[in-house]
Order: sequence, then structure tokens, then C-alpha cells
Amino acid sequence: MPARCRVTLPVDGPLLIEGPVEVVLQDGSTVASDRFCVALCMCRRSGRYPWCDASHRRRTRG
Repeated sequence: MPARCRVTLPVDGPLLIEGPVEVVLQDGSTVASDRFCVALCMCRRSGRYPWCDASHRRRTRG
């Protein structure tokens, strides 16, 4: 059985995944990270998508 990875679903902010990870994008391409924890952008505001760059913090709440 492969090792399990932990995924954390926050209320507001990025999806946190214990790495290393390989992410398959919608177009079928893949990106990888060897970091021990990665943050995936859920709001699509990141300039480094799919990796979070904290752009969600600039969102105004209404």
C-alpha cells in the first residue's frame, strides 16, 4: 500500500498538502514539488498557479 499523504482543507485560503507532490492540471500537464508541505491555490488569483502566493489575502469580503 502506498504511503498516505495528508491534505488540509482550510476555511479560507490554500489547500495544504504534505509533500512531495505531483499535481495534474486541467490541461493534463503536471507540476511537481519536493517540499515537505505545499499550498495549492484555490482562488486562482496566484501568479504562481497552482502554487499559492497568498494573493487570496487581497480579496475583499462582502
